Amino acid sequence: MTIDLLPHFIREKYEVYEWRHACAILEHDFPEELDDIIRVLDNFTLNKSDIIQAGGRKSPISNKIDNYLYDLGWIEKSFDTKILIDDLAYETPTHKIDCLKNRIALEIEWNNKDPFFDRDLNNFRLLFELGAISVGVIITRCSELQLLFNALGKGHSFGTSTTHMNKLIPRIDGGGGGGCPILVFGISDRLYLEDM
Repeated sequence: MTIDLLPHFIREKYEVYEWRHACAILEHDFPEELDDIIRVLDNFTLNKSDIIQAGGRKSPISNKIDNYLYDLGWIEKSFDTKILIDDLAYETPTHKIDCLKNRIALEIEWNNKDPFFDRDLNNFRLLFELGAISVGVIITRCSELQLLFNALGKGHSFGTSTTHMNKLIPRIDGGGGGGCPILVFGISDRLYLEDM
């Protein structure tokens, strides 16, 4: 594992998991993108007000991370992909990437149904095999945050069938992302801020 390449303060605040040497690839081939990710993670706080607030289409937590990355030049990106066999083109649709910069794809899965992980990993696999991305990154939440949600009276909104680390890691270990190098950050209770 090359997660030791990440700053200690990131490894203290987040649960980190990597697949296929993602940290080494980021550090050596995409240092600017890795620096952006570290800056976003270092500045992030898990505010009580964001947990309490209803999410709508996108949660305040996902919006906060997205907007920070957009300010650093990351973009939301759809790919038009197809496979050509002789004269026949076969569409190979992919899902829109939340944040993309220079071949690094980043998805935020704060509180979706856990099959969204299958969609993200399949997307990473296909885009990696087609040469469109080099590393996939997922920011999600630690499974232990359920205790905090329960204490805040929001446990019903965050269940075991939603996106969290215990639902993601077995999918990666089972080959869900194929050969695509993947780096995962789990938001932990060490980031919690009682702001109300």
